[in-house]
Amino acid sequence: MPSYPQEPDRAASGPIEPVPEGAVRPPRGDVPPPGPPSRPEAAHDAPGPDAAAPAAAEDEYTTALRELEDRWRRALADLDNLRKRHARELERERAVERSRTAAAFLPVLDNLELALTHAGADPGAVVEGVRAVRDQAVNVLDLLGYPRHAETGVPFDPARHEVVGVVQDPEAQPGTVVEVLRPGYGEGERQLRPAAVTVAKRE
Repeated sequence: MPSYPQEPDRAASGPIEPVPEGAVRPPRGDVPPPGPPSRPEAAHDAPGPDAAAPAAAEDEYTTALRELEDRWRRALADLDNLRKRHARELERERAVERSRTAAAFLPVLDNLELALTHAGADPGAVVEGVRAVRDQAVNVLDLLGYPRHAETGVPFDPARHEVVGVVQDPEAQPGTVVEVLRPGYGEGERQLRPAAVTVAKRE
């Protein structure tokens, strides 16, 4: 690299000699070097490493929110499908149960029709046939879970009996069933109806 001679001190050397035309003047110490001017504030213009952190966190939050919303919509769809499937299965079970119950009563209907074909026969035989059909129907209800209740002389039970009258009967214990006017079927939560009864008067 070529070295330039030191410019003489103006105060010491007197007037400065003119530089010949075309000659290159050596740079002075107080003159900035050639090139684009430096910008001290340029360092503040570029984003630092922490500037991308909020944007990345916002993108991650948006992605998680979209994923949760998608899972929520899928859960709603699955719940709706489950509800529809349960309704279809429930209706199918009801239809099967109705068909089973009706099929259990078909023999009772057959025996009633058979009794009607012998209506002109001996009245005693007809009565026995009707009684047999009645017992058959009671048995069907019992098999379906609805036993018959028509007992007398038992203590009055408000869960199984419905009082339609109170009578004075010296031979019956007070508060007991004297007569059953209409049998009851079932008990507890599976009760079709309570028995209509008359009860002995309490003293």
